[in-house]
Amino acid sequence: MRAEIIAVGTELLLGQIVNTNAQYIAQGLADLGIDVYFQTVVGDNTHRLQDAIRIAKGRADIILFTGGLGPTQDDLTKDALAAMLGRQLIIHQPSMDKIEALFVSRGVHMVESNRRQALMLEHSDPLHNETGLAVGNALIEDSTHYILMPGPPREMKPMFDGPVKQWLRSVLTIGKPLYSKQLRFAGIGESNLEAALIDLIDAQTDPTIAPYAKEGEVALRISTKADYEAEAYSKIDEVIALIEPRVGQYLYAKEDIPIEEAVVRLLRKSMKKIAAAESLTGGLFAELLTSVPGSSSEFNGGIVTYTNEMKHRLLGIPLNQLEGPQAPGAVSESTACLMAERVRDLSESDIGVALTGVAGPAESEGKPVGLVYIAIAPKGAATLSYTLNLSGNRSIIRLRAAKAAFYRLWQLLNENELPNAAK
Repeated sequence: MRAEIIAVGTELLLGQIVNTNAQYIAQGLADLGIDVYFQTVVGDNTHRLQDAIRIAKGRADIILFTGGLGPTQDDLTKDALAAMLGRQLIIHQPSMDKIEALFVSRGVHMVESNRRQALMLEHSDPLHNETGLAVGNALIEDSTHYILMPGPPREMKPMFDGPVKQWLRSVLTIGKPLYSKQLRFAGIGESNLEAALIDLIDAQTDPTIAPYAKEGEVALRISTKADYEAEAYSKIDEVIALIEPRVGQYLYAKEDIPIEEAVVRLLRKSMKKIAAAESLTGGLFAELLTSVPGSSSEFNGGIVTYTNEMKHRLLGIPLNQLEGPQAPGAVSESTACLMAERVRDLSESDIGVALTGVAGPAESEGKPVGLVYIAIAPKGAATLSYTLNLSGNRSIIRLRAAKAAFYRLWQLLNENELPNAAK
């Protein structure tokens, strides 16, 4: 079965909100074995919406709408479809009772336009709205399946997961569900990862291999359709067994998690605590780390020492290290190492991490934009340092630097190179 998603709303076209509904619906349909071939966004205009429906009808068996079911005059989805199909709009009385009861309970006068939310196409099946007022619709006309859902995600998601999926199962012979596994990589770019696997990608049939670039990371999605979960993951694991020997040193997870979460898990497993001293990243490393639930058990804290004065006052970096004709400067390998060692000792942590460099837009200390130094100082072992030459704008350089620091931490922890903190 081929499906198309039509998101209705001028605010989507203007970029005022992001169309997260399409992603959610597409994933849910894949789980049902239904392929989404097209996604369309159309504004609040009857003629353009009807044009989009005509096009979708010619290439899809299932058309799912989100948006345009509300009480105002620009909520046109039901009206436009009813006019095309020659069907009347009728009141769904249970929804009307719910709307009226709500206004009575609030002691607010209900304006007539709110009745629009209880309208449904005649000879269609109502879809209960658990968290809102607008009733959904589902119907079949000339072998095309139409499903109308509200736009707000808090209303759409429970309707899709409940009544919509139930309706689809009742009227369709569902195909084999799609099963996927994500592999997450760091320390390697998308083009290099693809080059290492190009023969597998070119020869793919089933399972399929799809790379996805993320800033500072890359993901591979391995997917297949199967009758049973065990059958699907057996096929997927055969492909992973071909991938790992080639790029396993960059593979930090076989699930959809960011590199910082993988690092937190390894810190927890090894019972290590870390602290960070940041210059160019301005606290971004700490922000990413603390976005992982429960990371307070592994992260003692961080210091943002953006200026030389703060590096000297808070971390005790000698001024002759930071300033002067012969000084290495704030952007240097030796300063990064000192920052990592001092924050480790000040926080009584097992590992200190430091980042310093030039995020741009201009040079600093005569050093180019994109030059970054990362240092990792494990207690009882030599401090490790890494020099990066990153490209991109200021925000991208900062994010790539932070992600690179996590990758180096992951390498260190994954290889069990850290000494026991008790020694």
